[in-house]
Amino acid sequence: MKTVMEIREAGQFLLNRAPLRPEIGLILGSGLGTLADAIVEAVTVDYADIPHFPVPTVAGHAGKWVIGRLAGRGVAAMKGRFHRYEGYDGATIAFPVRVMKELGITTLLVTNAAGGVNPSFCPGDLMLIRDHLNLTFHNPLIGPNDDSLGARFPDMSEAYSRRLGRIAVRAADALGIALREGVYAAMIGPSYETPAEIRMLRKLGADAVGMSTVPEVIVARHAGLEVLGISCITNMAAGILDQPLSHAEVMETGERVQQTFRKLILGILEELGKEGKADGE
Repeated sequence: MKTVMEIREAGQFLLNRAPLRPEIGLILGSGLGTLADAIVEAVTVDYADIPHFPVPTVAGHAGKWVIGRLAGRGVAAMKGRFHRYEGYDGATIAFPVRVMKELGITTLLVTNAAGGVNPSFCPGDLMLIRDHLNLTFHNPLIGPNDDSLGARFPDMSEAYSRRLGRIAVRAADALGIALREGVYAAMIGPSYETPAEIRMLRKLGADAVGMSTVPEVIVARHAGLEVLGISCITNMAAGILDQPLSHAEVMETGERVQQTFRKLILGILEELGKEGKADGE
């Protein structure tokens, strides 16, 4: 378990290098990290340089923290994340979310590459995450609870903010982007699921499946952050199409939808800005 002192040390390290105090956190999944290239007034820090920070080991996860402005908003973006299958425990996987809270961030936009379980989906679709299934059978809050970080039993009835979901739909409509909606199922990995497991997931109500996101969202809600989740459907899950699965396909599809994904996230941030101005009027 990461201590409050470790969280503060990592947060202070970043604040000392930041050009501004960010309000929005971005976690960018496999093949989606180039969105961070659009950040202006940016300062980039390698994960390896941040106190107590782990380092990703998976292709497509650059391991860099970028702080600056995106669509006029102060953001902190993670190019790459950590996974249980890399050998990290839940608290370590979600440590960056704790650091984001320490920086003063109140809103988290979390993205991932996912396999399509819903047969009506296609590779390249973007899906608004309405809810999730935690089928990793692990929770990052296991262990002693520090009440200064959050309640012992956090409410997960609205893990993904309905308000942010409405903003995302509004932004997608304005841009002419087809935004799917559904339930994300998290599996532990690193092997892809079997066709039988995908049939099970479909019966359980999953629309997409991946190996990330859920630990970060649980800790974000524990910390009181408002969460928006977007999945990029990079491939169809096992058994839906008569073809093998590969990480290369995940990366290729992520690259292909980069521009659409970038437009959507920028549109969401612009809509958030409009809502903020309206609230202040």
